[in-house]
Amino acid sequence: MSKEITSKAVDYSQWYNDLIIKGGLADYSAVRGCMVIKPYGYAIWENMRDQLDKMFKETGHENAYFPLFVPKSLFEAEEKNAEGFAKECAIVTHYRLKADPENKGKLIVDPEAKLEEELVVRPTSEAIIWNTYKGWIQSYRDLPLLINQWANVVRWEMRTRLFLRTAEFLWQEGHTAHATQEEAVEETVQMLNVYATFAETFMAMPVIKGVKSANERFAGAEDTYCIEALMQDGKALQAGTSHFLGQNFAKAFDVKFTDKENKLDYVWATSWGVSTRLIGALVMAHSDDQGLVLPPKLAPIQVVIVPIFKGEEQKQLIDEKVKVLQQQLKTAGIKVKYDDNDNNRPGWKFAEYEMKGVPVRIAIGARDIANNVVEVARRDTKEKMSMPIDGLAENIIQLLGDIQAAIFNKAKHFRDDHITDANSWAEFIELLDEKTGFIAAHWDGTSETEDKIKELTKATIRCIPLNNKAEEGKCILTGNSSSQRVLFARAY
Repeated sequence: MSKEITSKAVDYSQWYNDLIIKGGLADYSAVRGCMVIKPYGYAIWENMRDQLDKMFKETGHENAYFPLFVPKSLFEAEEKNAEGFAKECAIVTHYRLKADPENKGKLIVDPEAKLEEELVVRPTSEAIIWNTYKGWIQSYRDLPLLINQWANVVRWEMRTRLFLRTAEFLWQEGHTAHATQEEAVEETVQMLNVYATFAETFMAMPVIKGVKSANERFAGAEDTYCIEALMQDGKALQAGTSHFLGQNFAKAFDVKFTDKENKLDYVWATSWGVSTRLIGALVMAHSDDQGLVLPPKLAPIQVVIVPIFKGEEQKQLIDEKVKVLQQQLKTAGIKVKYDDNDNNRPGWKFAEYEMKGVPVRIAIGARDIANNVVEVARRDTKEKMSMPIDGLAENIIQLLGDIQAAIFNKAKHFRDDHITDANSWAEFIELLDEKTGFIAAHWDGTSETEDKIKELTKATIRCIPLNNKAEEGKCILTGNSSSQRVLFARAY
């Protein structure tokens, strides 16, 4: 397979696909719209999952697992939720195949094996979870109930892209129950902040925290909070959502509790989730025309060591020195790989690990050992430097921290430089055509205006920032009064 990557300036979409395939993150599958996550891509997901799982547990949440299948009657119980996902649902109607009597070797659905009730393959788990919570919650002593699950979901997408939009994807979904509205809102905001901290601290990806408009809100929610990121092509990407569900699901599934005054009331709910689309965000936020650029905190390999040698004698000398260095780096908590594979030359290895976005590459030869140094190269800036072998682990720890910060700062400067005010419809259209990024513009607050803007431009309100300042103005489309700007963009 050719390792050549399409330039992102020439074809951003093909550039992205090249990085996913040639970087070894994922592959297409025999199932239309579904992907195979390859070991390197799955290792990134594991790093994301492990860190998020730690953060969830630090905030008092526990993991559980609920069925993949949801009885259709349960799915229909919360009408807005059912309507919101209806077009994306996969349905199980039968439970057995049988041999086709007219076509040897072929199988057909056994008509006698029809299910009494059709099953929805979960697009999200509120229905099955809230039906379960009804048996778990009786009094205020059972609250709050703070549950998360790591699972797969199916949303039957017709137009798919690896990681960004696939029929099946991996995610986590938190579902919590509370005694008061205030506690539920506090939980919703807390989890939004967890996602924002993860995105910025570990993914090195700056995000804007905000709330969705009514049109963009999760089906069945009272409010949807989100983190929005900006990709290098000027399109936005929703990186995580946290929903305040009010009492909607509690009422749909009759989940009540007795409070401290012995009064019966419906519980208050939240749900929140992020998915493997974060890997797509990671790729698009940082990478370049040479391959992936991975932040050290999530990279499956943080440091790769490549030997430079002539003859077996030099190779043995280098192997012995690297064995010691490797152990020092591992002891320091660094994920290190020694690539002593004889089948590929050093130049090929350099290009391969550049493609895979390994943050630090160390080259070491016999002359380096004699001089007690190694050559160190940064993936993000391509800068090369000489480092003493003594104290190498400490210097590499410092370097990895510098790279993490540099990647974040570069992305933040890009994001901040691509938030532009639009004060008229003509200016709004011009900025969209220039792929400017986020456009801060006035909107009259109506769903009709929002729908019309989307219809005319394919741009949506990404969020109303939480730190938004009040500002009187005129809606860019209708000219009606507006009290604040909101962020528009075309999005993935």
